[in-house]
Amino acid sequence: MPLYTYIYRECPVKIWGLTSRQRIERVLKADGKSKMVNDLSDLHDDDFVLILRADHLFDDRLVNYLAATQNIVLQLNGEPKKIVVAAHVPASIAHQALDVIEKTEMAESLPGVKTQTLETLSISFQERIRKLEPPFVLSISAEKNRDLERRLFDWSYKGVTDLITKWVWPIPARWMVGQCVRFGIRPNHVTLTGLLLVIIAGVLFAYGHYGWGLLAGWLMTFLDTVDGKLARVTVTSSRFGHYFDHIIDIVHPPIWYILWGLGLKISHPGDLGFSLSAVLWFIVIGYVVGRFTEVVFQRCLGSFGIFCWRPMDSYFRLITARRNPNMILLTACFFVGRPDFGLLAVAFWTVLTSVFLLLRLAWAGYVRIIQGPLRSWFMDVNPSLHDKSLAVRLFTHYTAD
Repeated sequence: MPLYTYIYRECPVKIWGLTSRQRIERVLKADGKSKMVNDLSDLHDDDFVLILRADHLFDDRLVNYLAATQNIVLQLNGEPKKIVVAAHVPASIAHQALDVIEKTEMAESLPGVKTQTLETLSISFQERIRKLEPPFVLSISAEKNRDLERRLFDWSYKGVTDLITKWVWPIPARWMVGQCVRFGIRPNHVTLTGLLLVIIAGVLFAYGHYGWGLLAGWLMTFLDTVDGKLARVTVTSSRFGHYFDHIIDIVHPPIWYILWGLGLKISHPGDLGFSLSAVLWFIVIGYVVGRFTEVVFQRCLGSFGIFCWRPMDSYFRLITARRNPNMILLTACFFVGRPDFGLLAVAFWTVLTSVFLLLRLAWAGYVRIIQGPLRSWFMDVNPSLHDKSLAVRLFTHYTAD
């Protein structure tokens, strides 16, 4: 049976280039969950309809949850009064539900319908972006536009990631996302530009032009942050875009390191003092092993990533030997005039972190056998008990009262 959606109180204010109605339509269209209706009278009594107030900004997760949950109204416990902002009800009581939203009737008057609030929902953990954040519904006004855009951008940002993505890129990335929205640049355009920079950086590394290569490489890492955020805030994610970006992210780092090593033959002719082929093999094998542990953990041990298992794993993700932390090593060694040391540092750190991940995988397997299914530490966060925890403050949007 199809789900119908009815938008109430449309608002012309645009958040990241979209009105609330446009955003809701894109969220529901992405999952093929709903058909829009303009008149409740067009529905049959046995149809179900999702009614949403479009003068509010809804968390995408919340829209999907409401679309999947029948016989529910969502109430905001605000001051000075409580308001109902959404309802998913049979069409036979749709007009009555609309009266509840308009506040001419009480929610309790709807037969067989449960009232929920943001506090009673359990949809805080976002596995895809490794983040714990309570769902939100925010009133929209022109005066709040910048604050709402900032909130939506922060919501789109990964919680558990490397230290560069977490602390260096957010402010410039938010500005760049704004420019992309302004000029109609789509996420796949950004990803394609990033791919070109991957190639340019690799060629420059291979010819020993490390300075220019690092510049192209760092710009690519920045755009790699921008494309995902742009896709989420504009609800333009696609299966192709996801795999296009993901494949590039997985494949290019070891290729860069190999080309960096080849460039040493040009920038540092003669004896390097170590076996270049052995170092490159250590890097490639270590990289593959690290990625392998992530896949095995998620598919065989937990329904979440290994970096979301315990707080120590989330901390470790900040410095794990992935592209950005390794780029720090390469850049630092370039500036002291020893790009060869940069490659050695990447090899050492890659092997060390991969060994650590293997040990964590083995321990997780042991815990799974002894104690049963694993749980992410995010699932056990209680703001009232953990609000002073550094991990909670760093990796979630829960804050102390």
